[in-house]
Amino acid sequence: MIRYFQEIFTGLWSLFVGMSISFKEFFSPVVTVEYPYETLTMAPRFRGHIDLVPDESGATKCVLCMACERACPSGCITIEGEKKEGEKKKTLTLYKLDFTRCSLCGCCVEACNFGAIDFSKEYNLASARKEDYYFDLLKRLQEQRQ
Repeated sequence: MIRYFQEIFTGLWSLFVGMSISFKEFFSPVVTVEYPYETLTMAPRFRGHIDLVPDESGATKCVLCMACERACPSGCITIEGEKKEGEKKKTLTLYKLDFTRCSLCGCCVEACNFGAIDFSKEYNLASARKEDYYFDLLKRLQEQRQ
């Protein structure tokens, strides 16, 4: 009989403790952000997908050394280039990123000796289609220039 009343008392005590916590939190300020209308500022060290970094003229800094493609453990970077007639160095024709395979490890950014790629600050990438995560970074860089 004593154990019966002891369990009732313990249950009521846990109910009052829970209700007191709920009552205190009811009057505290709201920390939820209403997303489409408000956005949070991202931390400076946020790592989005990689992006090509433009030089002073707006062209890419990439010299096709292929260091980022070799350093990528996921194999999600594809680079192609061609040497045009009359020019000393190759020009970048294709820089694709398969973000579905990217692990955001940063090996490609660290391997690039020329500072041609860096992490973007883009975070709103929600989609239900797999094709939306295949990025042509050279095309994106050209669109940003315009």
